[in-house]
Amino acid sequence: QHRIDAQHKKGKLTARERIELLLDRDSFVEYDMFVEHRCADFGMELDRNKFPGDSVVTGQGRINGRLVYVFSQDFTVFGGSLSGAHAQKICKVMDQALMVGAPVIGLNDSGGARIQEGVESLAGYADIFLRNVLASGVVPQISLIMGPCAGGADTSYLFITGPDVVKSVTNEDVTQEELGGAKTHTAISGVAHHAFENDVDALLNLRDFFDFLPLSNQDAAPVTDSHDPRDRLVPAMDTIVPLESTKAYDMLDIIHGIVDEKKFFEIMPSYAKNIVVGFARMNGRTVGIEYGGIIRHGAKLLFAFAEATVPKITIITRK
Repeated sequence: QHRIDAQHKKGKLTARERIELLLDRDSFVEYDMFVEHRCADFGMELDRNKFPGDSVVTGQGRINGRLVYVFSQDFTVFGGSLSGAHAQKICKVMDQALMVGAPVIGLNDSGGARIQEGVESLAGYADIFLRNVLASGVVPQISLIMGPCAGGADTSYLFITGPDVVKSVTNEDVTQEELGGAKTHTAISGVAHHAFENDVDALLNLRDFFDFLPLSNQDAAPVTDSHDPRDRLVPAMDTIVPLESTKAYDMLDIIHGIVDEKKFFEIMPSYAKNIVVGFARMNGRTVGIEYGGIIRHGAKLLFAFAEATVPKITIITRK
């Protein structure tokens, strides 16, 4: 209980609380809840060092009635560190998600590899990475960084190795926030696509984002009931773009004017601010939106645009 209290004191939810908030009520079916680690070294064989389910909660559930597979790392058990059993539980849900064609959501809150298990823990990462590759382009894979992930907000960090190792190798002092904090990865590196105030804010936004996505590459994106008339007039469009070609305007005003109910889920709002990307709906159907000038990495953008196998519409607002 004291570990749970410590988690709450940091403003963080527990692994099970996160799943409960993310998924529809009473929809979660847990897998392998009694699995324990198999390490017999360094005192790990003692009963006090064994916990049912080990350091991750896995299973399937539903978000707004749609199937999803989820794993949530439990920081209250060995700091959420990855053991062989931990990795096998994650691999199991990823395999099932691929088999039935459903998204995988990972709620990450881990100190990294479990050092007591040595190379077996590292092999577990390899097994997970293999499934990441196999699932790429087949089912959506979504990760929330909700704690220190050594290979968010003030409670979340993402890096390959921590500040102490950086100090020992380069003799450079760097904080966790500078090395792998939310601002670093959403505004500078572009590794993360969004940052949120806290666990609740992140999970509720994830529920909204999930509704834009198809379950797999074999399914269409969901269509929702739209109460926004598709033939409505938008008089503001006549004045948003200034007559002067050198005068700036906000492209978000145009996007909000033409999408259903002015709802636009922007992706990477703090990174490369000369381009706006995100998801919205028109007449209840999901659309992806891109705006910006093509200078840096322009060839990559053009290639992705040309390779897309969905209808593409281009609107020229100014040169």
